[in-house]
Amino acid sequence: MRKCKIAFIFSAGLGTRLKPLTDTMPKALVPLAGKSLLQWQVEKLREAGITDIVVNVHHFPDMIIDAVRANDGWGTHITISDERDCLLDTGGGLRKAGSLMGNGPVLACNVDILSNIDIKALVAHYEETGVSQLVVSERQTQRYLLFDEQNYLRGWTNIATGEMKPSSLQGEELRSIERPEDGRRTSGGRLRHLAFSGMQILNEDVLSRLQQMEETKFSLIPFYLDIMEEVPLHAYVPQNYRMMDVGKIDQITEAELFAESLQ
Repeated sequence: MRKCKIAFIFSAGLGTRLKPLTDTMPKALVPLAGKSLLQWQVEKLREAGITDIVVNVHHFPDMIIDAVRANDGWGTHITISDERDCLLDTGGGLRKAGSLMGNGPVLACNVDILSNIDIKALVAHYEETGVSQLVVSERQTQRYLLFDEQNYLRGWTNIATGEMKPSSLQGEELRSIERPEDGRRTSGGRLRHLAFSGMQILNEDVLSRLQQMEETKFSLIPFYLDIMEEVPLHAYVPQNYRMMDVGKIDQITEAELFAESLQ
């Protein structure tokens, strides 16, 4: 099993919920407590020992490229995955960047989610198990990933609408499935609802499946749901976890206070 030495930061979004700031700058460069969102993410990865980073760009791409160059990558080696011609969503963006990241496992995270996660502990857990890890928490939301009693991904639900994927889970007993890495079978029973945090470590098996996708623009969550019964995806719940999605303009003041608490 290869060690996780490279990261991918999703930075190509339009940041429409952060208007009017994003009318003149990309979301990745929105400032918080003296640093851009991108700088916060890069420095956290650097402190965990990950210094090879790929960043995708679309909205005001040259501003991000210039910021990376002007700051020497904030002490890391940053490669740009250019999506200025077409925004590819999370799955498509990660797939496009595949040739820039090699064959090893990748830690992928959203530029606009700040947290106190111990990335070293996450990487150590991945390297101990070899199973792809989805960072989740018990925070309240409307949309949840569903995990079985062994913390393997089994589905997704929107509790506000009652929608559930796969639809076969609706009103049915969870069936057991055999896990290929050790031949064990997961038990049926109650599903655990956990909220996705926008961070994951994906192993070679998942990344290989990603490259086999025929679509160029797609989201990671539906992709995970398509492969979960053949390729294990595991819940990683950090201890004493605090996070904030910097997604709305009226949250900027709160986000600055949160960012300062992480220093």
